[in-house]
Amino acid sequence: MTSLTSSASFGAALQAAREAAGAQHYPGGTLYAVATPIGNLADITLRALHVLQIADAVACEDTRHTQQMLRAYGIERPAAQLLAVHQHNEAEAAQAVVARLAAGQRIAFVSDAGTPGVSDPGARLAAAVRAAGHRVLPLPGASSVTTLVSAAALVDDAGGAFVFAGFLPSRGQEREAALRLLAAEHRAVLLLEAPHRIEALAQSLAALGERPVTVGRELTKQFEEIATLPAQELAAWLAAAPQRTRGEFVLALHPLARPAAGEAEPALDAEAERVLGLLLAELPTKGAVRLAAQITGAPRNALYARAVALQQAAPDA
Repeated sequence: MTSLTSSASFGAALQAAREAAGAQHYPGGTLYAVATPIGNLADITLRALHVLQIADAVACEDTRHTQQMLRAYGIERPAAQLLAVHQHNEAEAAQAVVARLAAGQRIAFVSDAGTPGVSDPGARLAAAVRAAGHRVLPLPGASSVTTLVSAAALVDDAGGAFVFAGFLPSRGQEREAALRLLAAEHRAVLLLEAPHRIEALAQSLAALGERPVTVGRELTKQFEEIATLPAQELAAWLAAAPQRTRGEFVLALHPLARPAAGEAEPALDAEAERVLGLLLAELPTKGAVRLAAQITGAPRNALYARAVALQQAAPDA
């Protein structure tokens, strides 16, 4: 998050928030899901600032982080008004929030950055609140997913449709299975990744060959970087500069080009099929595809798609 040493610069924003949003109705007994900036504090909305001022309490993923954010905006709250609701206690903490809502309070909920419930805590809390008969009122705003989509130029015939996959599994077999599904997905796919795992993800995505991927690093922050390149070149791009493995990452796999109407998917020749089949019997998918491409010269995208089709058609062991 952008560091500010003084809250004075947001004084006018707080006043504008009161003037622009203060006349609206903010019912009690309501959970307000408030989107907060993903890096640049100036990306907060006026309605979010107003709700953060008038709420009876703020439920948050990390109380220290949220306290720092509120103070940067010039909003002071005692520690007792900050309620910890994170992935490890969300189900239990939700009941405390529901009790406050039952008493007629307004509760704002924020994650550490972005929109609650999007790869962040919030879904279980919202479910518990709804199950108890209370309202969940969303305040839209920043999201790393839509931020990258707006800049990635994900052009296809499906009107810009995309699949949000979030963080891939960290374990080998589960990750391999997830990657096989991604390879067969024609729509764009949005992924999130942490800095300590971005190099491993890049190595895994290399099996997608020439399929374009747009990587967004440190979005909205001072050292923001956005680049589009073939998936097989992502690892080399990261290695080209030390800072490129730092920060938070969002990646977009571009949509696969669909054949024209009546046109069949490009086929591998018999030799590429034979080599791929032999390698798949001995190696994991990624390694088999990589070696098959080196041996036969066939494109990795086509080899990977064929490997997925062969594995889906194979009977269960």
